Amino acid sequence: MANPSALDTLIELAQRDSDAAAKRLGAALKGVEEAEQKLQMLLGYRDDYANKLDQAQMNGITPFAYANFVAFVGKLDNAINGQQEVLKHAKYKSDLEKATWQESERKRLSYRTLNERAAAEALK
Repeated sequence: MANPSALDTLIELAQRDSDAAAKRLGAALKGVEEAEQKLQMLLGYRDDYANKLDQAQMNGITPFAYANFVAFVGKLDNAINGQQEVLKHAKYKSDLEKATWQESERKRLSYRTLNERAAAEALK
């Protein structure tokens, strides 16, 4: 088995890797949350604007105003589609960072277990 000081060094390095991975995971999760919030905001705008269009149609609307409403709703739809892609990418990145963090934690815990076994062996 490796000597305790070498294992201590490996544990320390693995802890640093795990901490860095945890920070990246936190940032990725924050990105997902922000992307979801922005998507919800855009969906809310679209619903509000669609309701305004419905109300305007009931009250009477000029063809020019109708064209503006339709064009704006189309732009909102494009923004929503773009934000859905941003969210999809953010979730993918979050999944990758989670897997990286889990792997670094497994490595750290493995080194710690080896160190504990070495310490127990030394006591025998």
